[in-house]
Amino acid sequence: MRLTSLADYAVVMMAAAARHDAGARLSATVLAEETGIPLPTAQKLTGRLAAAGLLETARGSGGGLCLTRTAAEISLADIIEAVEGPIQMTSCVDAERHDCALEQACQVRPHMGVVNGAVRGALAAVSLDQLSCAPAQAGAQKDGWTPAFAGEQVAS
Repeated sequence: MRLTSLADYAVVMMAAAARHDAGARLSATVLAEETGIPLPTAQKLTGRLAAAGLLETARGSGGGLCLTRTAAEISLADIIEAVEGPIQMTSCVDAERHDCALEQACQVRPHMGVVNGAVRGALAAVSLDQLSCAPAQAGAQKDGWTPAFAGEQVAS
């Protein structure tokens, strides 16, 4: 599984926005300059992120955009889904789709919902707060967060 460039850029932009003071009004131009993302792409992404309820936008003087929730309340899954739509590892997770040549005899399809849930759960467990901290601090999160594979026991 690999993120598209747009999803990757959305994560980078949201992390940059999270590094600003809470409630600070930013612009797509500021985020583009800080991240190196081309301005037209930054503008497109701010629109998608706002439509998904992750950014609040205001026009006019004193306008701009800001996070709608704290960085700790926004997950990596939220950001990816804002750009890509629902996280689905395979098309067979969608009960409405029937475009797989193996569908009639597939013994794995009934289990793909569990796989999909595990992947989404792993992405949901990573907060924007964790993604926006300095790299040296990433391993020393206040809440003791340690990345782990689904089902893996992590010593604390």
